[in-house]
Amino acid sequence: MKISVVIPILNEAENIGKLLQHLIDNSSNENIVDIFVVDGGSIDQSREIVNAFSQAQPIVKLLSSEKGRAKQMNTGAQKAAGDVLYFLHADSFPPKDFDQHILKAVNNQNLAGCFAMKFDSDHWWLRLAGWLTQFKSRACRGGDQSQFISAQLFRELGGFDERFTIYEDNDLINKLYERDEFVVIKKWLVTSARRYRSNGVWKLQYHFWTIYVKKWFGASAEELYEYYKKNIAS
Repeated sequence: MKISVVIPILNEAENIGKLLQHLIDNSSNENIVDIFVVDGGSIDQSREIVNAFSQAQPIVKLLSSEKGRAKQMNTGAQKAAGDVLYFLHADSFPPKDFDQHILKAVNNQNLAGCFAMKFDSDHWWLRLAGWLTQFKSRACRGGDQSQFISAQLFRELGGFDERFTIYEDNDLINKLYERDEFVVIKKWLVTSARRYRSNGVWKLQYHFWTIYVKKWFGASAEELYEYYKKNIAS
């Protein structure tokens, strides 16, 4: 059984080289069949960094896609040769031997899940929010925790819903929870708190909660994105 890693990027020159080296250093070549970095139109040095890295590590491949994480991750999944797909944000660094932990979970009939997560911040709220991700509660889930899923199950669910420009991770996670097909591996992934640092912890958390509640009450993918553009992206 092999794993394909899929990483959507947009202007991630600061992180992507570090992440690729981290993945190589913390996994076994026999378990990872390919690592697809799917670019959504970067204008920084992201593409050059990935191309340079791929010269030394042929399993690393650069793909291009329309902008939007759902579209980018689906593009990578279509090319992936692995039995298991592992979707990872460019600023999230999985634990040592992450490949072995994922394969162990899948071999135990856990066909989808994520890692517990810590932020690279000492802020008390972010430390608490990270600590809570070790529990299976649906409210504790998010794309920054990364996500593994068997390729067969991913195809069965239709992949990521490309109507979503944001919330695409949560949409797929919701479908998996409806099937009771999700496990949390209690090994710690470390993700960047950069959005909290730039927006402010409480302001950003409020807007994330608002998006979650809006979706709960039936907001469309377009309505969620408009709220995100107005209150977070700007």
